[in-house]
Amino acid sequence: MAPATGFEPIAVTVLTGFLGAGKTTLLNRMLRDAALANTAVIVNEFGDVAIDHLLIEKASDGVVELSDGCLCCTVRGDLVDTLADLIDRVQTGRSARLDRVVIETSGLADPVPGLQSLMGHPALAHMLRLDGVVAVVDAVNGSATLNAHAESVRQIAVADLLLVSKRDVAEPLASTELEGRLRSLNPAAAIVDAAEAEPARLVGLGLYDPRTKSADVARWLGEAAGHHSHDHAHDHQDHEHDHHHGHDHRVRSISLVHDKPVAWTTVEMFLDLLRSSQGERLLRMKGIIELVEDPGRPLVIHGVQRLMHPPARLPAWPSGPRGTRLVLITFDMDEGYVRRLFSAFTGAPPVDMPDRTALSDNPLAIPGFRG
Repeated sequence: MAPATGFEPIAVTVLTGFLGAGKTTLLNRMLRDAALANTAVIVNEFGDVAIDHLLIEKASDGVVELSDGCLCCTVRGDLVDTLADLIDRVQTGRSARLDRVVIETSGLADPVPGLQSLMGHPALAHMLRLDGVVAVVDAVNGSATLNAHAESVRQIAVADLLLVSKRDVAEPLASTELEGRLRSLNPAAAIVDAAEAEPARLVGLGLYDPRTKSADVARWLGEAAGHHSHDHAHDHQDHEHDHHHGHDHRVRSISLVHDKPVAWTTVEMFLDLLRSSQGERLLRMKGIIELVEDPGRPLVIHGVQRLMHPPARLPAWPSGPRGTRLVLITFDMDEGYVRRLFSAFTGAPPVDMPDRTALSDNPLAIPGFRG
């Protein structure tokens, strides 16, 4: 499937959250909002979601077309097949144009494989762009869910936006404690009351806004939320929370910064080695890079585990510093190895490392890597 001439990649929002968190309520609010017209929603089963639109124009082949131009469909077989069918419907004129797709993951699902499906498919990767991941968290049961299920922790860790539901029926202290825990797990994501969130707030979470031709690097990388300070603070939080929250300490946000341009081959080798050796532990990666070959146009990279979105170029540097800035969201990854590896490729001394005596003298000696 080749992109049509002038085809603008369709923005994709992944909506995740554990069972009972309130994703269905949120979906129905989104679909009733005029700001989100021309949206397709992909769900696991219609019966589970209970779309309550007043007007359903027609239903065929598992696709429900709503009166405002939105579409709903179930995952038939593979998610990739469903997405490919949606794009084909638009390109052949069987459906109206689509501005965005919302994919609702199963409540028990780790969202990372779904993100991999988007980024790893050679055709879809050019037809779609990941706008953001939104996670819904139940203020009543959220803490217990995080304690019991590592998948729930991963859902929080990869999100760009966290929506807390059922605050009105939760104990105030429990709600406050949950919010503190969410900030610890994912300091880069905004936390919003789900009942008050405007549907339009749930989109436009990516780096580059095609409408305004602008990029907000600090927000996208989480730097505006104190991402870099998190590296220092997290160690202290680990000791305080480990015995309370068994899975929390397994998530770590690692910021890698290099203030000079780097060669593309250096970037490529670093990323290849990191993904091949640590892929399962690398939940998500975002970065903006100043290349030696073309320092005037920043390269944007975005990956999930071993898969990378096709690297993209911004037309010019937005405000703020240049250089290379990578943010890794990791699960059970040894930060020291990552920093030594980055240092080996950039030539800069590693910083914020754990106990060096525990590390190999060979910066490339990463467990699991086979050259």
